[in-house]
Amino acid sequence: MAISWTRPDIRAPLRPSLDFIGGTRLQFELDCTKPENCKPIDLAAVREVLDTQGLAGSSIQVIGKEQQGLSLRTKTLDVEQRTNLQTALSEKIGDFAPQSTQIDTVGPTLGKQLFTSGLLALLVSFAGITAYLTFRFQLDYAFFAFVAVFHDVLVTLGVFSFLGLVQGLEVDSLFVVALLTLIGFSVNDTVVIYDRVREVIKLNPGLSIDQIVDDAVMQTLGRSINTTFTTLLTLFSIFLFGGETLKYFALALIVGFIAGSYSSIFVASTLLAWWRSRTGHSIPVPAEGINQSEEV
Repeated sequence: MAISWTRPDIRAPLRPSLDFIGGTRLQFELDCTKPENCKPIDLAAVREVLDTQGLAGSSIQVIGKEQQGLSLRTKTLDVEQRTNLQTALSEKIGDFAPQSTQIDTVGPTLGKQLFTSGLLALLVSFAGITAYLTFRFQLDYAFFAFVAVFHDVLVTLGVFSFLGLVQGLEVDSLFVVALLTLIGFSVNDTVVIYDRVREVIKLNPGLSIDQIVDDAVMQTLGRSINTTFTTLLTLFSIFLFGGETLKYFALALIVGFIAGSYSSIFVASTLLAWWRSRTGHSIPVPAEGINQSEEV
C-alpha cells in the first residue's frame, strides 16, 4: 500500500477505479476478422497517439491473452474527443471490433461523492459495531472485536493493493460493498465466540480467562469452520463462473472471509484473554457461595 501511494500513476493505497476519481474509460479490442489486425498492440504507438491528443498522463493497459485488447483511462472526454481518439488509434494500430468497444464516463464530482459515501459507510459501521458490542458485552470485548475487524479489512486492502501493482486491478464501489459485507461476517463470528465465553464463565466461574477462552474457541471451532467453508463454496463459484462484473467482488469476500475466520479465533479472543490477564482479571467471576474468608 505504501508503494502504491508513492507511484505517480496511482497516488493512493489502492488503484482507484473510474467510480471514485471520475474520467473516461475506453476499452477496445482489435478486429481479428481482418488478418492484418491480429497482432499484439504496440504500447509506444498508443502513447504517441495519446500525446498528440493531449492525453499524455492517461493510464494505458494492454489486455487479453494475445495482447490485442486495450484499456485506457483518461480525463473526462466529450463525444467529439472520444471519437477523435478512437479514430486516431484505429489509424495507428488497426481497426477495432465494434461489439467489443466499451466507453464509460463518470464526472469527477460524482466520483468524489461515491468515495466520500463509501468511506462514511465504513466509519459508521465500525462505530455502530463498537457501540453495540460495548452495550452487549464490555468495552474491552468491543475494542478487540474492532481490532479483529480492522485486521480483516487491512488484509483485504493489502491483497488488492498488491494486485493493483502487479495486475493493474482497480477497486470500485462494489469493493466497498464487499468490505461492509465482510465486516458483518467477521463480527458475527466474533460474537459467537464471545457469547460462548460468557456461557463458560457462568458454568465455570473459577476458571482462568485463558482456559475460558480456550474452551469457548474449541466449542465453536467446528461451527466457524463449517460456516466459512460453505460460504466459500458459493463465493468460489461466483469468482469462477460469475463473469467479470462480480469476479473481484467475490475475490474480496473470499480474502476477507478467510481473514475473518482467522481473526475471530486467533486475534479477538486471544487478545481478550491476554488483556484480562494483564489487568488482573484472569479469574473474571468468583465462584458463587464462597465468601471472602473462604477465598483467602
